[in-house]
Formats: sequence, C-alpha cells, structure tokens
Amino acid sequence: MSYSQHNTTNKGADMSVWKQMWDYYNIQRLASRERDTERGEVSATTVIMTAALIALAIAVGATISGRVRDKANTINLG
Repeated sequence: MSYSQHNTTNKGADMSVWKQMWDYYNIQRLASRERDTERGEVSATTVIMTAALIALAIAVGATISGRVRDKANTINLG
C-alpha cells in the first residue's frame, strides 16, 4: 500500500485520536478551572490572559491617542 493510500484510509482514525486528545485536555482544563474556583484561586493562565488583554488595551489606547493628537495638530486655526 502506498503512503497516499495509507494516509487516506487512516484519516478517520487520525481525526479520532486528535478528538480524543482534545477532549482529554479540555476536560483537564475545565477540571482545573473548577478546582481553582472552589479554592478561590486564580490560575496562571487567567493571570497571563488578563495581562495580555491589558497590554493590548494600552497599545490600542496609545495608538488612538497618537492618531487623534496628530490629526489635531494638522488643523489650521488661523
């Protein structure tokens, strides 16, 4: 059997393995979140995602502020 034939015949099996892995890690993530919630703790993932969102908000705010300032400086008042 050639590689292409083997690859197409096992495609469903490969997807099944990926689905099982996805389900396993998703269940672990949800269980971890539930344990953290019960203990009143914040997970490292939550802290990292919050920090990333704050950094993104600051970057967007700085960009908008710079554009508004540049536009205001080009207005002829006299």
